[in-house]
Amino acid sequence: METKDRLAKCFELVFPDLPTQDIPVASQVTVAAWDSVAAITLVNVIEDEFRFQMDFDLLPELDSFEKILDYIKNQPET
Repeated sequence: METKDRLAKCFELVFPDLPTQDIPVASQVTVAAWDSVAAITLVNVIEDEFRFQMDFDLLPELDSFEKILDYIKNQPET
């Protein structure tokens, strides 16, 4: 499964009311349910799926599907 598809599954788990077609353009601005608790939940789900620790200091910058996808793609392979 592609990284983008795996990340989309993470978003589906955390934001079940978000239409599938909206996931690739999702951001904290466009998703009302994306609050601080949802952000931490999303990080935990992503860490479980991709098997690496995310840098919590970067959390404020990782505020969209696209930015998170870029972040994941730039992680070293484990």
